[in-house]
Amino acid sequence: MNKGDAMSNLNVSLDNNIKLFKNIFQNDETLVIREFQNKRLKTAQCCIIYIDGMVNTEIINENIIQPVLSSDLSKDIESDNLLEEFMKKVIVSNNVTLEIEINKIVNSITSGNTLFLLEGYDKALVINTKGWQTRPISEPESTRVVRGPREGFTESIMINISMVRRKIKNPDLKFKFTEIGERTHTKTCICYIEGLALEGILSELEQRLDRIKIDGIIDSGYIQELIKDAPYSPFETVGSSERPDVIAAKLLEGRIALFVDGSPFVLTVPFLVVENFQSNEDYYNNYIFASMNRLIRGLTAVTTVIIPAIFLAIVTYHQEMLPTPLLLSISASRQGVPFPTSISLFLMLFIFDILREVGTRMPAPIGQAVNIVGTLVLGQAAVDARLVSAPVVIVTALTGMTTLINMNFIGATIIWRYLLLLGASVLGIYGFFMVLLVLYMYLMSIRSFGVPYMMNVTRAKNHDGQDAWIRAPWWTMTSRPKIIAAKNLVKQSIKKGKGN
Repeated sequence: MNKGDAMSNLNVSLDNNIKLFKNIFQNDETLVIREFQNKRLKTAQCCIIYIDGMVNTEIINENIIQPVLSSDLSKDIESDNLLEEFMKKVIVSNNVTLEIEINKIVNSITSGNTLFLLEGYDKALVINTKGWQTRPISEPESTRVVRGPREGFTESIMINISMVRRKIKNPDLKFKFTEIGERTHTKTCICYIEGLALEGILSELEQRLDRIKIDGIIDSGYIQELIKDAPYSPFETVGSSERPDVIAAKLLEGRIALFVDGSPFVLTVPFLVVENFQSNEDYYNNYIFASMNRLIRGLTAVTTVIIPAIFLAIVTYHQEMLPTPLLLSISASRQGVPFPTSISLFLMLFIFDILREVGTRMPAPIGQAVNIVGTLVLGQAAVDARLVSAPVVIVTALTGMTTLINMNFIGATIIWRYLLLLGASVLGIYGFFMVLLVLYMYLMSIRSFGVPYMMNVTRAKNHDGQDAWIRAPWWTMTSRPKIIAAKNLVKQSIKKGKGN
């Protein structure tokens, strides 16, 4: 919409108002303008304007056009304000608002509402007639579970909000709507539980959203990157999930959720590093089995980063640390290999990352075949051709498998793996520990909306570690995270006793 159009206002002439909207939506063939008139009251000259494909035409025909055409307005009208009488007595809709500002009217039309104009009035009625097609609710492909709810968020913000509302039936669950995007006017919604979420975190989130000045928001990933604490960090300080049960659980811990229209991923703040290793299924299974699975995820997240660097450091600089038979076996496998171990590792890990990306972007059946065939064929061919040694292929395969366990952590994992490899290739085990120390100090310095990123990782005191590396029994998890939900720490007061 042009600036000149934005300054125009509605006037009492219906023809002029129609010309105004034709000018605003110039060259837009999806705009529908329908003029009609009541058969008994000649002064009731009306017009509706809407975007084709964004509305439910049955609602328009049955709740707007038919009542206006068939009503005996000469008898039903009791006041001189004909437009108000239409709103109260004629139009059948549960959501009708009287609007004057042209900018709000245009946004309403582009959002799927219908505009109702009447001759002789410089105001308009905005009627809710949204009716575009949406994707049905289904289980998210990225986070399938064996046990637990099977529903996932869709691209409709109102459907997503209703799924969370069904799980938390409490008036303290609050929603704040706002629009982001100078051109797209994307609807967003801040969701939190009053009495649990901290006002400081809520205020900080609102301020960061207000500072966003961008043409359009297509997915929540735009906002995730724009509001994160460490903008140049590979570690995510804003969480995201496609599952309503996960978002509901985080809200009950005192976190704040952000819904974005058009995206099935809902953001949560603050976000801690341990959440990368947690799964919603942990809370539905036996706590011993869930704790074991969580430890496996945490262990593989560490090993996938350090295994290549440790192997390179020991084989290249510290052979005395290996048993003699193993050292001789590794040396024999390297006979005839032209490249040093460092280059071989970098090359094989890079090729694995290419295969992983190819498998992700291609259709599922073809992608799986490419991953399996490519890994087996290339690995075997590289060993047979003496381009790399067999131990390097084994380390690459082990590293690749452990990488895929924590897909949410994959970006930071790959970057720091290469940095550790670089340190080990230059200074051996000393370079490895130097980079590892830098990584640890860096993680300890990161904050997520004022909350330490490594909170609950290094402490097991006063319930701090009860839901970090392990999942404690439900009857022992009586407190919420202190810094996140400092206003109300008590989660439950009933403890398991003998015979319960």
